[in-house]
Amino acid sequence: MTTPDNWRKSSYSGGGDGNECVEIAATPTRTAVRDSKAPTSRTLTFPTPAFTLFLETLKASSSAFAR
Repeated sequence: MTTPDNWRKSSYSGGGDGNECVEIAATPTRTAVRDSKAPTSRTLTFPTPAFTLFLETLKASSSAFAR
């Protein structure tokens, strides 16, 4: 995967400069994740379907705990 140029931070990144979070960037086949405090460090990459399943599982878990 080439280095993407469409990095996005979470809307939950907090106050201040919002650098205490991860960023993601997606291509049609891969999703990359990096530490926003060290953007030039290595990234983790996942096949897009696997990352989508990961997010869906987190959302389902979160809603189960909110009840």
